[in-house]
Amino acid sequence: MSDLQLKSVIKRYGSVEVIHGIDLEIKSGEFCVFVGPSGCGKSTLLRMISGLEGITGGDVVIDGAVVNHVPAAQRELAMVFQSYALYPHMSVRGNLSFGLENLKMPKAEISRRVEEAARMLRIEAYLNRRPGQLSGGQRQRVAIGRAVVREPKIFLFDEPLSNLDAELRVTMRREIGNLHRRLGNTMIYVTHDQVEAMTMADKIAVLRDGRLEQFGTPLELFNNPDNRFVAGFIGSPAMNFLKGEIAEGGVALAAGGHIPLGPRGGVGQGDAIELGIRPRDMSIAKTGGVKGEVTEVEQLGSESYIFVTLPSGEPLVIHQAGQTDIAIGQTVAVKLAPEAVHIFRADTGRVCR
Repeated sequence: MSDLQLKSVIKRYGSVEVIHGIDLEIKSGEFCVFVGPSGCGKSTLLRMISGLEGITGGDVVIDGAVVNHVPAAQRELAMVFQSYALYPHMSVRGNLSFGLENLKMPKAEISRRVEEAARMLRIEAYLNRRPGQLSGGQRQRVAIGRAVVREPKIFLFDEPLSNLDAELRVTMRREIGNLHRRLGNTMIYVTHDQVEAMTMADKIAVLRDGRLEQFGTPLELFNNPDNRFVAGFIGSPAMNFLKGEIAEGGVALAAGGHIPLGPRGGVGQGDAIELGIRPRDMSIAKTGGVKGEVTEVEQLGSESYIFVTLPSGEPLVIHQAGQTDIAIGQTVAVKLAPEAVHIFRADTGRVCR
């Protein structure tokens, strides 16, 4: 197991800076997920850690040693890519052993590692098959096994499940989680899927436009987002946002209504804000609340989602346990739980705690 530090890491392509001085520490044995929208720099950052991309500024530190100029092959890391990149003419056994053979490892040790990885990933029965004879999930297990046999300091995963169907993705992310618990290695996993991030990670790094927006445990990011971007990105369905301003005793909403709140740091009376609240912290009431028209209802059997448009044009999604008889076109009153409200400055997006 190994720890990793990024110290003011910068990446430029010519005059264009794509990674803007990221500082991050991943402790030995942690499962860390880099998450963010397409183009935010998460894969570039992973490739800089692996040595496949050069570093313009700052340091990548593994176990206390700066590795900026250490070639990728000598960093003792293993990377699993989005594409399986298996050798089609080789058997599964050959794909697993090929890298070790190039390192001139003794045959007995190669055999031990291959058999152990195959058992761990439940692909023993496929060792003599070629990749073309395997399903997508089986091929992804082989790709992961190729990393496992190297017994690296740190595993790097670059969106490894993107090519799989939804059901298989759920199964494979559980298997990767189980693999982490069995091996105990430090793992860094890149995805744009925040559900994957929430369910797999010990720590999540949320990236946007090459900057680190927030770093913490999944529940820290869910419960205490630092800014509007993180609040809207983490959580499914996404957090609702309503425009308003700080008024005496709370917030006056642009859509109408007053939410009672205690003082918040960083804002004063009359300041423009956005109020954030999650779908689970809202309810349909008979009276009071904010009025709006129901535009869609999703009945999932054990739970329902009610989509409401307010007079201001702002959309809301309300989560309701169980089934509902609320119909499209109906006017409803929506109540917000004041204790669950987040306040963000309208100008900077920063949270006001």
